[in-house]
Amino acid sequence: MQYVNLGRTGLKVSRICLGCMTYGSPAWREWVLDEEASRPFIKRALELGVTFFDTADMYSLGASEEVVGRALRDFAHRDEVVIATKVYQPMSDGPNDRGLSRKHIMKSIDRSLRRLGSDYVDLYQIHRYDYETPLEETLEALHDVVKAGKARYIGASSMWAWQLAKALGIQERRDWARFVTMQNHYNLVYREEEREMIPLCLDQGLGIIPWSPLARGFLTGNRPKGTEPTTVRGRTDTISHALYNEGDHVVVERVSELATARGVSNAQIALAWLLHSPGVTAPIIGASKMYQLEEAIAALEVRLDDEELRRLEEPYTPHTVRGHA
Repeated sequence: MQYVNLGRTGLKVSRICLGCMTYGSPAWREWVLDEEASRPFIKRALELGVTFFDTADMYSLGASEEVVGRALRDFAHRDEVVIATKVYQPMSDGPNDRGLSRKHIMKSIDRSLRRLGSDYVDLYQIHRYDYETPLEETLEALHDVVKAGKARYIGASSMWAWQLAKALGIQERRDWARFVTMQNHYNLVYREEEREMIPLCLDQGLGIIPWSPLARGFLTGNRPKGTEPTTVRGRTDTISHALYNEGDHVVVERVSELATARGVSNAQIALAWLLHSPGVTAPIIGASKMYQLEEAIAALEVRLDDEELRRLEEPYTPHTVRGHA
């Protein structure tokens, strides 16, 4: 395993982050693993040197935080792991049980800590941008969460670059806790973030921790052109169908060609490309089968030369912006 600083902070994280949306309750999503099935993945990740774990309050409506929290207490020491969670998405039908109001943030951090069984989280992230709450209200509440010792750092997720720039400016002027990470939608078939968001993060020193680095499995080649998805998640994940389209198959074909030539998997090539990308700290990978976790770690050993990078990037075509909702 490799370890790097999270953005410009002094916090060291593993180069691969285990995304924990897959672990919780199948009652929430059909493809989610229950606690008994989830624990071996968290244990194996730790054995492989993963120290960075990302979840959210809305994953399995809190069950993911509970599963992850119990597993990390059983298999690791708290000061040896970095736990990230998120706030914003609806947690019930209540009108105040969602968004980024001060009321919701203060309630949500306490609930997340209770579910995780921890006094603090290392990284507390806003899951999306809240158009219904004044930005200053959100940022002051996050600052107070940090000053109360309930979060060590704060981060942002998918939004427009101007929104992040505005937030950073307010934080600087008010001397409030500053976003240190951007968790954005970024992979070989969705590179719109290279236009504005990634240059902004590089300039401002934010660590980039992309979600969906394998395009929800699309880059692994599990959805050949003209066929239906073969996995449960592929068949039931409506978000994936909205994010990627038939025109992206040519990129997958390049990934497959290189993977065959190098004797590795598609996933290793797609992750290796991302790990070569400027500013990327740690892709957030999901694993519902043990080989997926093993392949993600093995991607750290794959080195791509300039010609291989060019071949992978060449067929990309512009997309409409996706992933902010």
